[in-house]
Amino acid sequence: MSNITDNTRKYLLTASDIEALEGQEITHFLNPNAIRLNKSLGDAVGMSQMGVHMIAVEPDRDSTEFHKHQYEEECIYILEGSGELTIEQDTYTVTKGDFIGFPANEVAHSLFNNSNETLVCLVMGQRLKHDIGDYPNQNKRIYRHNGKAEVVEYENIAYPKTHAGRKESDEK
Repeated sequence: MSNITDNTRKYLLTASDIEALEGQEITHFLNPNAIRLNKSLGDAVGMSQMGVHMIAVEPDRDSTEFHKHQYEEECIYILEGSGELTIEQDTYTVTKGDFIGFPANEVAHSLFNNSNETLVCLVMGQRLKHDIGDYPNQNKRIYRHNGKAEVVEYENIAYPKTHAGRKESDEK
């Protein structure tokens, strides 16, 4: 075994490191029932391009608001407990060991803890500088760019006809 240096130890979170890591209680800005305890494992080791979070969701709570990312991919691995996963209009029971993947711009989804025990998941996703997210149950869209965000009602989104870079014959 080679000698361990302080230069490389920062990339490793042991089980005891994770246990000691202080979690942050987060409530989703569009869903007051979406309360979770979040431990950002990726941030703790200096990752910036991908979010890796261990979340704990108490019984009768949502993990987030029903949503879909247009550009970012996201996935969930169930570590402990069980819950109700909604993908579009379909619902599934998920439990320890299950993996769920959401390719960009494919399906809206949410996770609810309908059990009597804490649901613990590893949630991972891209951290692009720009993303658009839809919240279909709220009729809202979020535009995220460089750490800032704007939320708009669907009814206020305009789709103007543009001619940028196209010839008239290309638009037909």
